[in-house]
Amino acid sequence: MFTASSKKRENIAEYLLYLWQIEDLIRAYSLDIDRIKNEIVDKYTNLDTAQKKQLLEWYESLIDMMRREGVSEQGHLQLTKNVLIDLTDLHKRLLSDPKFADYATEYYHVLPYIVEVRAKAGANKSDEIETCFNALYGLMLLRLQGKEINSETALATKQISKFLALLAAYYKKDFNNELFK
Repeated sequence: MFTASSKKRENIAEYLLYLWQIEDLIRAYSLDIDRIKNEIVDKYTNLDTAQKKQLLEWYESLIDMMRREGVSEQGHLQLTKNVLIDLTDLHKRLLSDPKFADYATEYYHVLPYIVEVRAKAGANKSDEIETCFNALYGLMLLRLQGKEINSETALATKQISKFLALLAAYYKKDFNNELFK
C-alpha cells in the first residue's frame, strides 16, 4: 500500500507492474487474508500497529475487489485496467501531436518488438501499451523463477522498458497539467 502510493505518484509504469505483482501474490495466498496477515503484514518490523492495520485493510480491499470483479484466478482489477486505459489514451494523444516527435520516434523504434511480442501472445492479444506491460511483467516472472533470458528477449524488453519510461514521464507531466499547455 505504501509502496503503491509512492509508485503511483512517481512512476505510473512501476505502479501498474507492482499492482499486477500484488494481484499474483494475493492469488498465491489463495485470497486468504489470515495467511497474508501472518506471512506478509506481520513481517514488516518497520511499521507501527496503525500502519500494519492500514496495510492489512488494503489487502482486504484488494481481495474483496478481486472476488467481486471475478479475477480471483486470473485477470486484472478494474483499477489497473483504468491505468492502462489512461496510458493508452495518453499514448494516442502524444502520437497525434507533432510537438511530441521524440515520443513518436521512440514508439516507432520499439514497434517491431511490440509486434513480435503480440505475435507470441497467441489468442491473448492486447493493445500495444498492455502488450508492453505484459512483456515486462513476463520478464520479471522469468527472473523470479531464475530462468535464463535470451539476448533477443533482453534487448526487446530493454527497448520496451525505455519506451514505457518515456510514456510514464509524460503521464506524470500530464497528471500535473504540465504537458499540453
